[in-house]
Amino acid sequence: MSTVKGNTIDNTSGQTKPPAPHNLFFLGPLGSFTHQAAASAAQTLGAGEQGVDLVARENVLSIIRDVEAGLGWGVIAWENSVEGYVVPNLDAVIDAGDLAGLRRLSVDIAFDAFVRPGDAGASETDHGGQTPLHQITAHPHGLAQCTKFARARGLTPVPASSNAAACRDVKPGQVALGPALCGELYGLKTLERNVQDFSGANTDFLVVAPRDDVRAALQAYRHQEIVDFETIIAVVPLSTGPGVIAKLLDSVRDEGLNMTSLMSRPIKGHAGTYSFIITLDAAPWQTNFNRLLHRMVAEGDWIKTLAVYPRGEHPNPPVDTWMLPQGGICRKRADAGEIKTKEERELLW
Repeated sequence: MSTVKGNTIDNTSGQTKPPAPHNLFFLGPLGSFTHQAAASAAQTLGAGEQGVDLVARENVLSIIRDVEAGLGWGVIAWENSVEGYVVPNLDAVIDAGDLAGLRRLSVDIAFDAFVRPGDAGASETDHGGQTPLHQITAHPHGLAQCTKFARARGLTPVPASSNAAACRDVKPGQVALGPALCGELYGLKTLERNVQDFSGANTDFLVVAPRDDVRAALQAYRHQEIVDFETIIAVVPLSTGPGVIAKLLDSVRDEGLNMTSLMSRPIKGHAGTYSFIITLDAAPWQTNFNRLLHRMVAEGDWIKTLAVYPRGEHPNPPVDTWMLPQGGICRKRADAGEIKTKEERELLW
């Protein structure tokens, strides 16, 4: 067996095998949702007999530094179905010098509420000398997904670096939010199960690696005849003004590409300037996508590929009217037609 830039060639079959890391870094401590995602990723990376060592890090920037130093790959939270993109992680990937995503995987998210064994089971009173509960601690996304529970118990939010860290470090008088396994892992009492505001939530995670490893893995996927890919790119138009984004979207449409996500992030410290993060159902080597990239470069835009990975199935559920926020206008079916009332006009302009 011969080695070529981190990937291996099976001389008997002539097939390229995807590279695999020795270390897989995740946001710790043990028991975090990222830990669960890393364990799942390790099972699918094909590391061979040596396996993959899961290594906890205190923050995402440490994960990125270790990946860029060539010490292994990393797993970072990317997008939550309730709270949206994990913006600090998105910004970190945009700013990283030698890193990109090569896998995307989803973990179902449910929160249990934990307390220390000596704490009271309610926040209102002190029962038999037990410490009354007055605070709730979790990662900011966890706190945002359990607001109804916190409000019902009158608990003050206290952000933590991760949900598992909140459970590990929970203080007297605090409620910690985290995955169910954190109770046994950290010797906590389960106050209440499934305290999240919305059931059925999930978080997508990216497996990130040095860019040479990503290129090698993608080459291996192509040899395996994987044809459906998703790509995330960041674009900064150097020429700003009216119509810039419309022109960009026209280019995507003209090439027949399916865009599944578009968002903007400010270029820090430069008011009025933005990077635009676009997710497309395509791979950069496909003819129409390649034309789009060359077209944008020729027009002077800055472009960076943040991730390319095999694409899973995209659900396309309908948006029912009961799901819509309050205060807007939506006319459907027989009720469709022009804006008729003063109240409707005032809602729009």
